Amino acid sequence: MNQKSDLISQLRIDHEPEPDQSRQFPWIPLVVALVLLVAAGGWWLSRDDSLPVSIVTAQAATLDESVDLGSSVLDASGYVTARVRATVSSKITAKVTQVLIEEGMTVEQGQVLAYLDDTMTRAQYNLAEAQLERARTALNETQVLLAEARRQLKRTNDLAGKGLASEADQDADASRVEALQARLAIGRDDVRVAENALALQAQSLDDTVIRAPFAGVVVAKAAQPGEMISPISAGGGFTRTGICTIVDMDSLEIEVDVNEAYIDRVQAGQEVTARLDAYPDWQIPSQVIAIIPTADRQKATVRVRIGFLEKDPRILPDMGIKVSFMEVEQLQSVTRTGVTIPATASRQDNGKTLVFVARDGVAQRRSVRASRNGEQLLVLSGIQPGERIIDNPPPGLSDGSAIRIEDESS
Repeated sequence: MNQKSDLISQLRIDHEPEPDQSRQFPWIPLVVALVLLVAAGGWWLSRDDSLPVSIVTAQAATLDESVDLGSSVLDASGYVTARVRATVSSKITAKVTQVLIEEGMTVEQGQVLAYLDDTMTRAQYNLAEAQLERARTALNETQVLLAEARRQLKRTNDLAGKGLASEADQDADASRVEALQARLAIGRDDVRVAENALALQAQSLDDTVIRAPFAGVVVAKAAQPGEMISPISAGGGFTRTGICTIVDMDSLEIEVDVNEAYIDRVQAGQEVTARLDAYPDWQIPSQVIAIIPTADRQKATVRVRIGFLEKDPRILPDMGIKVSFMEVEQLQSVTRTGVTIPATASRQDNGKTLVFVARDGVAQRRSVRASRNGEQLLVLSGIQPGERIIDNPPPGLSDGSAIRIEDESS
């Protein structure tokens, strides 16, 4: 019996616990953490925060030209003014129902700017239209009656020729024809009067639509829906006298007051160099248009009109400007050296012309002295030939920004 028990005990399977891998290999979690840390560091180092840019190469330029060495004979200050400027109002007093413009919007001649309340005007137009239709109907009725009266007069005359109608019958029918002819003339006059009344109401209805008198830019919006507008100034300040103010930007010019003691130094057609207070380094070629033939006795000045020889969107109405009246003494051939870059590679900042030079993967900001020539910029100082310039600098670009070159042209 004991032998069998020993045999059975030998057939029993012992369940021994498996060894703990983490205890057997304690360094595995450290290796996994180290691998993840290395991968994260590699991703961080490979991350590219640089700005994509396009590069152009500054080209050497030599400009031989004849320039005026004339000096300024007179300096003066003035303002940019618009010769064509209008505050658009209405012909009638009415309430504004809709305004379709905002400041800075460009409008064409005849474009609708606003609508006025036309409830009463439209009712009067409908009444005039109905009166015209009634006058035309009455005229048609008179024409029918006159045709019938003429046929009756003809029959009476035929009967009188046969002795079957009296002279009194002829006179009565003839009088009826004449009366209807007079009535027909009155009816035609009534139709013309009704047509004129309808045209007048149509004009009044059209006056509720405010249109632009000329093409230009809206510089001021003066009325809002719900306000009253009138062509004349009303007491109390609750009635507007205009919808908006429009300026024709092509009519901009300079007006300066010159001391009458120096007006002999100015003449029509004289060359002028103008500088806006907002862009003091920008010389704008100009020319005297006219000298106003009257003086201001209070200021002892004479007004002079000066026209721009070049148009530019940076010139705005009412800007302050300084002008120099030039006297040409002689012509001399001079040579200007510098570099040329596309005008799109520059940026204006507080009246200064700035460019960005690409060097060693970063952007370097440079302040340059330049003059624009069409689509090109002639840089007289600040850039050397062969330097790589960033074209169309992105908005976030600043001095020291990391850059990534995506396109480069010579």
